[in-house]
Amino acid sequence: MLLCDVGNSRVKFYKGGVTQSMPVAEFMRYEPKERIFFISVNDSVKKKLKNPLFVDLAPHFELKTAYRGLGIDRIAACSAVSTGVVVDAGSAITVDLMFKSSHLGGFIMPGIGTLLKSFASIAPVLDVTLSTNIDLDPLPQKTVSAVNYGILKPIVLTIENIAGNNKIYFTGGDGAYLMRYFRNSIYEKDLIFKSMVSLIAKKGLA
Repeated sequence: MLLCDVGNSRVKFYKGGVTQSMPVAEFMRYEPKERIFFISVNDSVKKKLKNPLFVDLAPHFELKTAYRGLGIDRIAACSAVSTGVVVDAGSAITVDLMFKSSHLGGFIMPGIGTLLKSFASIAPVLDVTLSTNIDLDPLPQKTVSAVNYGILKPIVLTIENIAGNNKIYFTGGDGAYLMRYFRNSIYEKDLIFKSMVSLIAKKGLA
């Protein structure tokens, strides 16, 4: 069974626990040879996905929420968690609160990479790389640490504020990095794909 998650810049494929990806431009030249179950947040590939071998899973998800316009990627991720906080950390960071399989709301923040690029555009001295080991307790004493602190501390405090005592489920490219700043957390690289697999089995779609 082949799964596909179409993002704005890249397309991820998942089969048998193995994940591969390609740029959207390359995906537009891709010709499927088997049935592919997909979700997509990218309107520019709608024509491509009309191929009958592509099966859209979006209509099959049933998430209780009052949130208007919740993206299918967030719906899929949240559907995998009954109670807890779902954090998808990529170019943007989405944070969603789940309680007894109901979505209570969520918010979006700029991602770590996006903020690093923003600082770099302000002045050359602020063009720094992400530190792999920064302590967020003491105040920084040099510019590199100050930029890293200024990016990470607000993100961590904001997530802590909404999470409370709930378990935090991290996914996305920066999820494993952010997870280290939280005690009650887990990193699920393939959270969305696992949710898709569960849905297909539950609905008998395969």
